[in-house]
Amino acid sequence: MQTQQLEHLINSWLKPELITDYCPNGLQVDCNKPINKVVTGVSATQALIDAAIEANADAILVHHGYFWKNETPTLVGMKYQRIQKLIKHNISLFAYHLPLDVHPEVGNNVQLAQLFNLNSISAIDGIKPQGVLMQAQTDKAIDLKTFAHVVEQSLQRKPLVVSGGDFLINKVAICTGGGQSFIEQAANAGADLFITGEVSEQTVHIAAEMGIHFIAAGHHATERYGIKALGEHLAQQTDIDVEFIDIYNPA
Repeated sequence: MQTQQLEHLINSWLKPELITDYCPNGLQVDCNKPINKVVTGVSATQALIDAAIEANADAILVHHGYFWKNETPTLVGMKYQRIQKLIKHNISLFAYHLPLDVHPEVGNNVQLAQLFNLNSISAIDGIKPQGVLMQAQTDKAIDLKTFAHVVEQSLQRKPLVVSGGDFLINKVAICTGGGQSFIEQAANAGADLFITGEVSEQTVHIAAEMGIHFIAAGHHATERYGIKALGEHLAQQTDIDVEFIDIYNPA
């Protein structure tokens, strides 16, 4: 499959043209050669590029690519080294940010909810793009300590946990990655718990004052599963060999 064909195929699944984002979604570096092996990962770091070279990949598919809004457009330093190595080894780069977060099947939010065995997963209405904040239900009411243990065991990472009061959890809101600013919308939607990747100073106060439990489980840790699911779907739908490589990141 050629690079443009692969981009068209993934775009038909994720529909990036419907979403305003902070970066270009789709093909970011085109080495214009047939793609038989794809390496997937969370971020297009030098370590992932090196791993893709070792795996003889023709392309890399990630959630966090390059060319972010307001960053310098010049190809110098770290950015040059990364892109130069891609071109030198004839490896194309595909990246999907918000379109991967919000997707109702392979998206980061849905995949994380499924990992925690939540059900009745749906987008919270009125928040754009649709699906950036999702809600789900527990099988039965559960206390915060028990749920936090499920998160820790599932992600193999100890989360930051903030109690919003003395109540059990039935409804959970999720926005993976750096979604802590959605805590007020989560509380207003009636969630008992809001899960995201990161935490800000004010998040702790909002949780206490609005009466909602809060868990920050790691930006990288909460966003491994969408790109992995997208890669698995790609392997199922084509004859491309796909390998997920998880580059450790404690953040």
